[in-house]
Amino acid sequence: AFGLPAEQYAIQTGQHPAVTTTANITRFRSQLQMLGFSYDWDRELSTTSADYYKWTQWIFLQLFKRGLAYQDLVPVNWCPALGTVLANEEVIDGLSERGGHPVERRPMRQWVLKITEYAERLLSDLELLDWPDSIKEMQRNWIGRSEGAQLSFKLVDAEDALTIDVFTTRPETICGVSYVCVAPEYENLDALVTPEQKEAVDEYVKAALAKSDRDRTGEGAAGEKTGVPTGRFVENPINGTRVPVWVADYVLGGYGTGAVMAVPAHDARDWEFATTFGLEIKTVVAPMTG
Repeated sequence: AFGLPAEQYAIQTGQHPAVTTTANITRFRSQLQMLGFSYDWDRELSTTSADYYKWTQWIFLQLFKRGLAYQDLVPVNWCPALGTVLANEEVIDGLSERGGHPVERRPMRQWVLKITEYAERLLSDLELLDWPDSIKEMQRNWIGRSEGAQLSFKLVDAEDALTIDVFTTRPETICGVSYVCVAPEYENLDALVTPEQKEAVDEYVKAALAKSDRDRTGEGAAGEKTGVPTGRFVENPINGTRVPVWVADYVLGGYGTGAVMAVPAHDARDWEFATTFGLEIKTVVAPMTG
């Protein structure tokens, strides 16, 4: 009731959302009663009532006081025509589901809840639940806790001591890195692009930011990987090998550092990208034979 449909209907009709929401609730209640559902209507509540949402506001204040709610720059789906942020499910082929308006990805300051503070407890307490193993595994994937290392790749021939920091769960494969890839929304992208590649990178970034995260990496993502080289190189911190820097939309700015060290021989997405663009594939981990 506080979402986009109610807001857009109010703009189109000039009727206050409180009026239409109350009318809709009355209609829904009537329909449920006609269907004969035996709900206890004395226990009915409305999330649009101040008597209800004052408590959600109170909960938020407690989280804020404990340092569990903070503001951060987060990549979001921004629709200029609607003047609001959209969920991934509300973006279809780069357009808003409601109205078909262009949507772009841009960093905006948002309130964020620090659920990472409880990641370890959430994971360990899953063992206390009498749930199917498949459901527990889904929960583990949702929590998304990863153990690994953060590594720095120094930009070659840079005036400043610029580095691209990456987080990896497989640091032992670092000698198999054949390129480093950054997200289209990478914060310091301009410093990684040569003048000769600026136009190509700008065009690619503009197209990539019109896609949702789901279109870029999840269900519905194109089978063939896309990307463009920045024209710059970084140095492998272990063996000193120079590898190219690319921009690709399969890397998300809001995940990890917004950059990945690509090891095509040991990662499916990196392998698809490397084979698409003819990049080197170096095997550094193999099973023992003989």
